[in-house]
Amino acid sequence: MSRDGFRSGAAASLIALIALTLAWELWLAPLRPGGSFLACKALFLLLPLRGILAGRLYTYQWSSMFILAFFTEGVMRGWADHGLAQRMAWCEVAISTLFFICVLGFARSFKRRA
Repeated sequence: MSRDGFRSGAAASLIALIALTLAWELWLAPLRPGGSFLACKALFLLLPLRGILAGRLYTYQWSSMFILAFFTEGVMRGWADHGLAQRMAWCEVAISTLFFICVLGFARSFKRRA
């Protein structure tokens, strides 16, 4: 896959993860009826968004470690929750894994050319 493909994949998966987090915690399967405070974790996902969209290598590098917190949360909630919340957690794992792969591919494309 090309550098632009990895860049598009990273941006799309990050935006999908923001949308999933908001939908999950506000409407689909919140911890408390009416939404939960965990929806604020979507704000943390906005931190790397500008750099990912701009293609800044440094943002790709640090966000590869940053996304592991969301991966870990998805695994833990996928293991512990039931029903729709469990399915949402496994979706979070899948999307964060896709983001991680795209970020590594993008960063690696710079290493090959050097």
